[in-house]
Amino acid sequence: MRAVVYQHEEHEGVGLLGPALAKAGFTLVNRFRTTVRREDVDAELLVVMGGPMGVYEADQHPFLREELAILRERLANERPCLGICLGAQLLADAAGAEVFAGKNGFEVGVGPVRWTADGLKDSIIAGVRPRTVVAHWHGDTYKAVPGATLLASTDRYVQQAFRLGASFGFQFHLELTAKEMGRWLELGAEDLRQRGKDPEELKSQLPKLESAEKENTELLQRLAEHFAEQVR
Repeated sequence: MRAVVYQHEEHEGVGLLGPALAKAGFTLVNRFRTTVRREDVDAELLVVMGGPMGVYEADQHPFLREELAILRERLANERPCLGICLGAQLLADAAGAEVFAGKNGFEVGVGPVRWTADGLKDSIIAGVRPRTVVAHWHGDTYKAVPGATLLASTDRYVQQAFRLGASFGFQFHLELTAKEMGRWLELGAEDLRQRGKDPEELKSQLPKLESAEKENTELLQRLAEHFAEQVR
């Protein structure tokens, strides 16, 4: 089984998701930015990762149009997709939702998402605690996705996770380890300061993410098994 991964930045890989997919029987096929292929429409799973660009910036990043076209066709054919951060926004757009710069500012750091009542009833999410500690790094958001179930929210942004048929979108970074998040904070330190964020204060939150890794890994494993079952 192929899990094609659209990756937009060198340091924004699959993290904890990679081993979970491999354990479920998937072989990961990485595509970096402009290497979208027509055959991706028929892959058993498509995973779209994050990135600093916005869905609405396709003029500067033409590969976003190619990714959206693949996502739209996959959704039309009910083929499973997983979107993370920018990937979730692309999936939302492909499903007909508007994506835009969030009015509540830049959400970055380690903090909880609050699972909705529907989220806690979902076959994949069920069994988790009402709040899950995850990594956040986004400024864009999207309107309610037509036909989707809202799974999670934060105090800053309502739209944090959704399920659309066999596909899932997560605005937050469930796949990030504390070590990887620390590297992101180092690479993005200057940009964070320009946005009024203190990289050192954000680094102090990393132990909370490390403590949540076991729980987040278990959730990702259930998600990977879900995708494998869809293929079977």
